[in-house]
Amino acid sequence: MRVVGEYSFNGGKAKVESGYPGEIAQVREIIELVDASNFKSKVGLEKTKSGRMLYSPRALNKRFGELFFARGWSKHKIASSYSDKYYVSGYTPTKQSKSGYREMDFVKNRLGVEVQFGKYAFMVYNVAAKMTIFHNLDLIDAGVEIVPVKEFAREMSTGVAYFEQFTWDLEQRGIANIDIPVLILGIAK
Repeated sequence: MRVVGEYSFNGGKAKVESGYPGEIAQVREIIELVDASNFKSKVGLEKTKSGRMLYSPRALNKRFGELFFARGWSKHKIASSYSDKYYVSGYTPTKQSKSGYREMDFVKNRLGVEVQFGKYAFMVYNVAAKMTIFHNLDLIDAGVEIVPVKEFAREMSTGVAYFEQFTWDLEQRGIANIDIPVLILGIAK
C-alpha cells in the first residue's frame, strides 16, 4: 500500500515528523509492507455490491497489527468505570452497564496510531475524542490516523469512511483548544 494523502490536523505533520521521526518512518514502512491484493477476500453482501470481491477491513487490520507489534508497538487499553449519577430516579443499571474500556490500536513513545477501515463516526471519534482522552490520561502527545482514500474505500463494504470526507469535515469543524496534533494519512492499494 502507499500513502497518497496527508492532512495535518492542529499541526500534526510538523509535530509527528519532528518529535517522532523514527516512529513515523516505521508507520510509513508498515503501510508499504501491506500488500492489499492479499486481502481482497470478502464477498459483498450489500445490494449494490452483492457477489463482488471486496477488501476485508478485518483482515487488513489484522495484518497492520502483526506489522506494528513486530516493531515494538503495543495496544493500549484502559478500563472505564461509568458513574450512575446521571440516571433518572428509579432506574438501576446492571453491573455490566457500569464498566467498559477504551483502546488505542498502537502506542509507542507517546505517539498513538489508529488504523480505521470502519464507519465514518469512528474516524471522527478517534481524532476528536479518543486521542484527546488518551492525551488527558498522559499516554500520548500526538497521533496518526491511517484511513483509506475514496477510491480504495469504494472497494470495501458500503459505508466505509474515507480520507477526502474526513479531512473536509475536520476543516469545516476547525480546531478546538483541547485537540492534539494528529497527522492523517490517506492510503491507497
